[in-house]
Amino acid sequence: MVPEPGDPAVAIEAKQVCAAFRAVGAEPGDTVIFHASFKSMGHVSGGASTVFDGVLAATSPGGTVAMPSLWYSGKPEETPDRFDVKTSPTYVGALAEALRLDPRSHRSNHWSHAVAAIGARAQELTARHSAGLRRPAPWSDTAFATRSPWWRFYEWNALYAFIGVTMRVCTIKHAIEGALVMRHLASIPAARRSEARATLSMDCVQRLWPYYNSEAMQDELAAAGLLHQTKLGSATLRAIRTRPLVDTTLAKLLAEPEKWLQPPFLEWIENLERYRQAR
Repeated sequence: MVPEPGDPAVAIEAKQVCAAFRAVGAEPGDTVIFHASFKSMGHVSGGASTVFDGVLAATSPGGTVAMPSLWYSGKPEETPDRFDVKTSPTYVGALAEALRLDPRSHRSNHWSHAVAAIGARAQELTARHSAGLRRPAPWSDTAFATRSPWWRFYEWNALYAFIGVTMRVCTIKHAIEGALVMRHLASIPAARRSEARATLSMDCVQRLWPYYNSEAMQDELAAAGLLHQTKLGSATLRAIRTRPLVDTTLAKLLAEPEKWLQPPFLEWIENLERYRQAR
């Protein structure tokens, strides 16, 4: 997607960042995860740290600010063993890289779906990324494990925000897709689940996967009153709580699969019936 272009004639400071995030629901003690285009806001006085400090002010006392800190971009040379949590840069934008480099920052140790964070719960959020129960994902089944930051966002009902970008870049959508896969696998005998899972994308080998249009889902979440919106400088700021984001989206994918999922994955769902009949 193309981010909003931004207006360099518009200048913002930390107080404007704080006010905008409070307008979309940030509260004291919150964890805020956001995707952003730095330029979309206009001229940010003081640079990237102004944005982080503004979000921390909006969630003070006890707040935490986080961003995706993804390193793996699909290049053949980007193998898991080459990822260094301290030095490997993130490809997802200038603001995300600035957060990784912030001296206050903690980063989770995962080669494909790391998260960086600063604030009161940053160390807790980013510790033990691959721990807990594994969940299906096209990259590895530890990317969205139950102790990963992505599921902590859900447990903590973090405020999930977007600055100058749409929900097309919503990383947690892949955790939702994995949850959908788990729901379907749970409907067949346990002894056959590995066989059915092996026909889907895994370990960076692309096969089938329940990708859905997250921009269209954004419209539905907004229509339901779950997505809030304001301006941050020249950018649009959107935000939603993580639990309703995940729960509502998953419910829609389960209730209306033909509307959201591609025919090959719908066929995979239908083919699960042969495993149920073999009980």
